[in-house]
Amino acid sequence: MHTIHLKINEKVYEKFLWLLGKFTKEEIEIISDDKDFISTQAYLQKELDEIKSGEANFYSQNEFEDRLDQAIEKYEDRL
Repeated sequence: MHTIHLKINEKVYEKFLWLLGKFTKEEIEIISDDKDFISTQAYLQKELDEIKSGEANFYSQNEFEDRLDQAIEKYEDRL
């Protein structure tokens, strides 16, 4: 698959997006280049890799609530 960067005039931007929308995600995927997107994508890929490798820790709802309560108790006097 190839990646290209384009500058598109505001006058035709909506029409261009409409045209791209006619293709499936497997044919064309719109990728944002902003820094937030790239850092979020890298973070999520790291998390996914951790899950696939079996290194991720999972918590039940009750375990999460207990850990949250402990954190609140630890820092509640600092507010």
